[in-house]
Amino acid sequence: MANTYTQMYIQFVFAVQNRVSLIQTAWKDELYKYITGIVQNNKHKLIAINGMPNHIHVFIGYKPHQLIPDLLQDIKGSSSGWINKKGFINGKFNWQESYAAFSYSHSHIDKVVKYIMNQEQHHKKKTFRKEYLELLNRFSIDYDERYILKDIQ
Repeated sequence: MANTYTQMYIQFVFAVQNRVSLIQTAWKDELYKYITGIVQNNKHKLIAINGMPNHIHVFIGYKPHQLIPDLLQDIKGSSSGWINKKGFINGKFNWQESYAAFSYSHSHIDKVVKYIMNQEQHHKKKTFRKEYLELLNRFSIDYDERYILKDIQ
């Protein structure tokens, strides 16, 4: 639409189904490029992407022409299909059904990018579950403990 201006920054966090560490160093950069293409093809701006073998963070400049659930369905559905087609793992790859989305102001972009790009260092001290709960609590998001990720035993 003409004369419509927006500025929205959203970080998405989602995990491999059952939080199994399936994302391998050998192909994670290809995965990140593939997801970047999905984001850009949907007319959003990829700002940062990184993760660990069991989860991923995607930080974008969001354009409100598309619903967030539709964008996440495209990212997760297309990327899992791509991983399976490439044969990167034995068996079938899937992302977990749920995700978290957190919005930020323009003044927080650098801090969020740094946080995402330092995931490896960050997770030497903190589990994914603890990180996830801290984000939910920091953003005052109500959640049902029954549906929160459990640590793998």
